[in-house]
Amino acid sequence: MDGRPRVPEQRRSGSARNAEPEALRFGVLGPVRAWRGEEALATGSPQQRALLAALLLREGRTATAAELIDALWGPEPPSQALAAVRTYASRLRKVLDPGVLVSESGGYAIRGLGEGALDLVQAQDLGAEAEKARGTGDLARARALLGEALDLWDGEPLAGVPGPYAETQRVRLEEWRLGLLESRLDMDLEQGCHAEAVSELTALTAAHPLRERLRELLMLALYRSGRQAEALAVYADTRRLLAEELGVDPRSGLRELQQRILQADPALAEPSAPVAEPPAAPVRPAQLPASVPDFTGRASFVDELSAVLASAGETEGSVMAVSAMAGIGGVGKTTLAVHVAHRARASFPDGQLYVDLQGAGPRPAEPETVLGSFLRALGTADSAIPDSLEERAALYRSVLDGRRVLVLLDNAKDAAQVRPLLPGTEGCAALVTSRVRMVGLAGAHLVDLDVMSPDEALALFTRIVGAERVTPEREAALDVVAACGFLPLAIRIAASRLAARRTWTVSVLAAKLADERRRLDELQAGDLAVKATFELGYGQLDRVQARAFRLLGLADGPDISLAAAAAVLDLPLEPTEDLLESLVDTSLLESAAPGRYRFHDLVRLYARACAERDEQPPSERGAAMSRLLDFYLATAAGVYAIERPGDRLVDHLEPTRHPGLSFGDSKGAVDWLHAEGDCLLACVRQSAGQGMLRRSVDLLWVAKDLAESGANAYQYETTAVAVRDMARDAGDQRAEGRARTALTNALLVSDRFNQADEEARLAIQLAQAANDLAPCCWVPNDRGIIALYQGRNDDGARHLREAITNYRADGNLPGEASALCNLSRIHVKLGRLESAVELARQGLAVYDQLGMTLRVANARLALGIALNAADRGGEALDQLHEALRLFQENRQRLWEGTANFRIAEAHFACGQYALAARHAEQALALRVIGGDWMRANVLTTLGQALSHLGQTDRARACWQEALAEHERSGAAEAEQVRAFLSPAAAA
Repeated sequence: MDGRPRVPEQRRSGSARNAEPEALRFGVLGPVRAWRGEEALATGSPQQRALLAALLLREGRTATAAELIDALWGPEPPSQALAAVRTYASRLRKVLDPGVLVSESGGYAIRGLGEGALDLVQAQDLGAEAEKARGTGDLARARALLGEALDLWDGEPLAGVPGPYAETQRVRLEEWRLGLLESRLDMDLEQGCHAEAVSELTALTAAHPLRERLRELLMLALYRSGRQAEALAVYADTRRLLAEELGVDPRSGLRELQQRILQADPALAEPSAPVAEPPAAPVRPAQLPASVPDFTGRASFVDELSAVLASAGETEGSVMAVSAMAGIGGVGKTTLAVHVAHRARASFPDGQLYVDLQGAGPRPAEPETVLGSFLRALGTADSAIPDSLEERAALYRSVLDGRRVLVLLDNAKDAAQVRPLLPGTEGCAALVTSRVRMVGLAGAHLVDLDVMSPDEALALFTRIVGAERVTPEREAALDVVAACGFLPLAIRIAASRLAARRTWTVSVLAAKLADERRRLDELQAGDLAVKATFELGYGQLDRVQARAFRLLGLADGPDISLAAAAAVLDLPLEPTEDLLESLVDTSLLESAAPGRYRFHDLVRLYARACAERDEQPPSERGAAMSRLLDFYLATAAGVYAIERPGDRLVDHLEPTRHPGLSFGDSKGAVDWLHAEGDCLLACVRQSAGQGMLRRSVDLLWVAKDLAESGANAYQYETTAVAVRDMARDAGDQRAEGRARTALTNALLVSDRFNQADEEARLAIQLAQAANDLAPCCWVPNDRGIIALYQGRNDDGARHLREAITNYRADGNLPGEASALCNLSRIHVKLGRLESAVELARQGLAVYDQLGMTLRVANARLALGIALNAADRGGEALDQLHEALRLFQENRQRLWEGTANFRIAEAHFACGQYALAARHAEQALALRVIGGDWMRANVLTTLGQALSHLGQTDRARACWQEALAEHERSGAAEAEQVRAFLSPAAAA
């Protein structure tokens, strides 16, 4: 037996989770309850519910009257016990369906229940399915099934049911629940979900301090989260507790784990099956682009690369294979790599990853960004993805350990960009394409891809154009492919042009190439060959297509949306889509995804050269970029206005002539902003350098949620720095002041308070000199927050009063509400608690009046902090939990973490130390506004909660880490943490 509760009579074949309409259902994993369909049934007095529970848990067997009396009252039943049992049974029979409660052999039984009639049976079946899934290695399914089983519990089993039998069953069911929890948590750690597991395990070890398996799992989760000192402290706490309570030492498993942590055993650091899977996240990626149907030639390369991949994908225990292909643009590196990757798919059953690293472009993809997308594709939750490149690379290798995955890294810049993206584990392989040879990539199998042979080139040309047209003019066809330099991309473009023009012969095409003798000579000279080939394709475009090709190539960014392209071309959406699809047909443009388009990097360079040469009048180039900037600015302003109704910032922006998109709801608006983040920031940089400085700065400012939410934070900051410097060099005080305002916000979010305050100070000076009211409202608000974080409360109050005055002068109610809420935080620090609560309520009332859901969350957060400080913990928790819900709905991950931290503080103030520890751990997993400084504050609160839970060694480990951070940053909180660590405090 495995210790699971058994109710065989209730079990039915197939799924036990779908009750028939209006069927009876019963619950024992909580209060004893009964339903007919959705209608709750009266189950009577506690003793009557005890009788029902005893019958439900008898495994369908008959319980004699004597057994039931003993179950309800034990060895000393009342004199009328038998009559009472009969009365209870009679009453239940009237409530239940006919024939369910039967009398036989002087006793009673529950019979004839349908599928899923008892929650305990459902839990048993789910647990059994989970065991099977785990046995087959499907940990993701096993975890999901156990989670479903555990969700069936609704508090204490048999809650409120009296009698010795019920008490025994309560203990048994609770023990089984804990066993299921431990199994699920064990699989959590196997799949790399250690950061999330720490929070739950912290609460569980507080509730069950003597359960060593939970302590063991907590130690492992902490160690894998990079918190070795805390992991060892858990062992010290456990050893002391067991000695004090039971007079025993920890069991061998716990002792062995401690030694392995002390020795930094490498096997501990990596989960055995590291695939953290959020709901609905893919765990078997299939990201390869489609292989071209007319792939031709390259047989030797295909065989060579396939053999290298097979050495990793098909042989147990083999080392990882890395193949790197180099060649000039247009030589067919990507086409060959995709073809080989598709051929090798069977050898990599756990999936294929693909990324265009944009190595030939002005801004190659950043490895940490690529790793984030790869980890998500492999099933890792956003909250489990670390910040730094090194940590992401380590987690990526751990997630791939034990799996067979092929990674195609297309268009790499250099070996340094590639190294963090290599799997590094047995059974995996990487294919890399680049314009440069990857000589610095240790262990790589290097392939230099040259132009096609004449036979291969002719075969490719023939497959696209058709044998019926090429065979009669074989010599002319050879002239064409030779003129193309035998480059596959050039041949494909030339053949596509010919295939689209049925009135042309091959000789006509060859003659056109012959007329361009100078360019044909250049076909043999590196990248100029590509340019000449593009000239051929470009020359076949009609006037409208050629204009679109030229103008679309002007925009930076990884791709462009249909709506943005329509703005560039100054056309409605439908004609724009038709035009772009026609360019896709020519192979001069690629369809990146539905509604999104991109250029090959070399084609983009050529398109820009065409624009400089052919666009008339030349001012149209600037006009096109101006329309794109208008589109982004108008749309981003609309998003800002939806998120912050009544906020006057949108009234202080530079005017736009081209309209943006409009959205029917907040979700669509926020989705657009995050989807366009990279392109929007690229437009800011590019336009600022092309004489459109003020609108560029305003676009950056109005899109500040890209930094505040944690998305695009690095790109946002670097863009703000670049635009600030351009404004300063241009001598534009207004633009520079606004750029510094945007940069202030980005620096504040990442806890660089001194830098942020300096940028804010200069922003105010510039704004005043330029008579620009807008920064004079927002910057004092930010300076007040900075002063709050730095403990300069009087300065903070002064800045915030200035912000309130300026917001009121501008008629900006949301801005005023924000400053009021921030001033509330200052008053909390100053001990003026009544006014702190009142200020936060004033801010909340404004936000509620304006219907600002996200800002309502900030106001509720401020009000919760003030109420907690005023010892009104229950009210505080109500506000903070509502703030948390709103932050979650709006995908504000950093604010979500911050709300969890404030909830932890409120629980601690209420003496609910286990809940405080759990929410503090959730804050650490999610990260918080304020960066490392705020993280140290979270660790301080976590340490306080753990100390009250008796986990003093782990508490000291938290405080030591917090102290190190506060001492590094010079924060005033260091003194408080030192006091916690003092011998007097320990005593």
